[in-house]
Amino acid sequence: MRLGSPLRQTWDSPEGWVATLRDRGLRAAYWPLPDDADGDTVDAYARAAHEADVVIAEVGAWHANPISPDDATRAAGIERCRAQLALADRIGARCCVNVAGSRGDTWDAPHPGNLSADTFALIVDSVREILDAVRPARAYYTLEPLPYTLPDSPDSYLELLRAIDRERFAVHLDPVNFINTPAKYYAGSALLRECFAKLGPHIKSVHAKDIALEPRLTVHLEEKRPGLGTLDFRVLLTEMERLDRDTPILVEHLTTEAEYAAAVAHVRAVAAELALPV
Repeated sequence: MRLGSPLRQTWDSPEGWVATLRDRGLRAAYWPLPDDADGDTVDAYARAAHEADVVIAEVGAWHANPISPDDATRAAGIERCRAQLALADRIGARCCVNVAGSRGDTWDAPHPGNLSADTFALIVDSVREILDAVRPARAYYTLEPLPYTLPDSPDSYLELLRAIDRERFAVHLDPVNFINTPAKYYAGSALLRECFAKLGPHIKSVHAKDIALEPRLTVHLEEKRPGLGTLDFRVLLTEMERLDRDTPILVEHLTTEAEYAAAVAHVRAVAAELALPV
C-alpha cells in the first residue's frame, strides 16, 4: 500500500512538489493543481509523479451534484464530473472521486429522498452518463460513501456496481463514512472486514480517518484523527495488504501540518507493528 497526505502549500514546479513528497516519505499523492491549470503544467506534474514513482491517488470532483432536482445544477454537476474524470485519465490517476450527490439543496446534504429506489436509479443513470461520455482508459470513476447518501453500506455499493455495469466504475472506500449507527460503530472491525470481503477487487483508493461515539444525546458520531478514535487500524491495514500493492491510503480532513504529521505517524506505527510496508 502507499501512504499519502494533503500538503498544505503550493509549488512553483513539479520538482518541488515531488521533493516535498519524498522528504515526507509519501508514495501516494492527492492531485496538487487547481482546476484551471494549463495543459502543459498538468502534463509536467503528471510526468514528474510517474518518474518519481508517486501514485496520483485521486482527482476530486467535489461540489458537483449530478442528481440534483434542479436541472441546471444537475447538468453542471455532470459536466464537472466528466471534466475531472477526463483529467484523472489524462494524468494516470487511480480514480476520479465524488459523492453520488443529493436530492437536497447542496451537493452533499442529507435529504429524505437520498436513500430511495428512485434516487438509486438516478445515481445509476448519472454515473453511466459520466463514464459513457469520457470513456476513460486508465482512471476509474468512483463514489465516496456518506452516512446519509448512497452508497451507505458495502451491500449498497455492490448493488450500484452491478446496476451501473461499467468496467471503469469502481470503489472509493472511506469505511468511517459507512458507520452511521451505534451498532455499526461497535462492530467496526467486522464492518472493515465486510468492506474488503465484498468490495476488495474494486477498491482504487482508501481514506484513513478515525471515529468516536460521543456520550451526548441523541447520537453523535465524531470524525477523529487516526489514533484518537476506536477504528482498528490493525484490521484496516491487514485487509489493505491483500489489495493491489499500489493502493493508496490517504489521511484527510485535518487542519494543521502537525495534525497531518501525527495522522501519518499513527498509520506508519500500526504498519510497523504488523511488519507491513507503506
